Amino acid sequence: MPGVVERHRGEERFRRLGLAAIAVSMSFLAFFLISIIGTGYGAFIQTAIKIDVDLTLPEIGLEEGFTSEDLAKVRYRSVVRAGMRALVPEDLGRRESRTLYGLMGAGAEFELRDKVLAQPDVVGSVASFWLTSSDDVDLYNKAGSTEASEQQTRLTAKQIEWYSELKASDRIKTRFNWTFLTGADSRDPEVAGVWGAIVGSFFALGVCLLLSCFVGVLAAIYLEEFAARNRWTQFLEVNINNLAAVPSITFGLLGLAIFLGFFGLPRSASLVGGMVLALMTLPTVIISSRVALQAVAPSIREAAFGIGASRVQTVFHHVVPLAMPGILTGIIIGMARALGETAPLLMIGMVAFIADAPTGLTQPASALPVQVYLWADSPERAFAEKTAGAILVLLVFLLLMNLMAVILRRKFEK
Repeated sequence: MPGVVERHRGEERFRRLGLAAIAVSMSFLAFFLISIIGTGYGAFIQTAIKIDVDLTLPEIGLEEGFTSEDLAKVRYRSVVRAGMRALVPEDLGRRESRTLYGLMGAGAEFELRDKVLAQPDVVGSVASFWLTSSDDVDLYNKAGSTEASEQQTRLTAKQIEWYSELKASDRIKTRFNWTFLTGADSRDPEVAGVWGAIVGSFFALGVCLLLSCFVGVLAAIYLEEFAARNRWTQFLEVNINNLAAVPSITFGLLGLAIFLGFFGLPRSASLVGGMVLALMTLPTVIISSRVALQAVAPSIREAAFGIGASRVQTVFHHVVPLAMPGILTGIIIGMARALGETAPLLMIGMVAFIADAPTGLTQPASALPVQVYLWADSPERAFAEKTAGAILVLLVFLLLMNLMAVILRRKFEK
């Protein structure tokens, strides 16, 4: 029949359009992941230079019976520079010496200090240490000694010559960049890390979870199971649905005016960031929790009422446990959205440069998306791979949160 044939053709066209849409979406996703991974993997690798440092007591200005406090006060910058000069047999002037010192990273002296304090037995001898190179050496080493890399690098011809000599003598190597995962923000790319931003995001999400979980879920239970159906509840429902579509920066302005302006809470603190994110997440949690409660079969309520249970017993002993998978899924999805938000945190001052990881809710802190924003705006070329690496860390956290939602949903469904 012509009508049946045309209908089958339409279904086939629709199926092909669906497959084409999926293919286009997957290609965009693959391009995004490949570009981010291709750029960001370098953030997890760093270049180190091996130098021989003279740690004899006269050289470092110590005497017998020194303490750990004395050892920490040694001028390790001079020790590192002496070790660098020992690598070059030729006599260097002051300007050439500064050029040579530019091969080593800005935090090399502190890295050497920490290593010496961790193994004080090396004091009194000449020891070899692998110390982090500068970001220019790091980029040049990762790019390889090619003509294109020599044209793009900021290293001078003399520095490239010294680099080649160190490479030939096995004094240059690449290693995993633990500093990127354990350090805080820094103006020097080679020692910058995301740990401070991770701690700040953890504190902010903890506050957001406490507020949005209890307030949001309880509000959804009240509106769905206890509130009377009148104009007041309809007004609340309409406004909650509208708030879910409000731009996130509006909640940042609200937090700036109320939490900072009216209550005088500390600026750039994880406490304020978590409260602002909770305001943004509440509509999503309330809506998803109400949908989960509506999905519970009416027969459950009727059976509970039939055996004499009160409304409170019916809701909290029967309805809420059955709706828990959907409620938890909504909460975790809301937390995942809050983890990736930047605009509301910028409005409350979490864009400030924070050199140390926070230890409390009221201390100045940063967050992972804000850290990505700061590094992306930096003119230093080495921060490009740091930005992509921070995005990879953020994506890992989002994937773990979504995986947690799936696991909890399956667990409570059983």
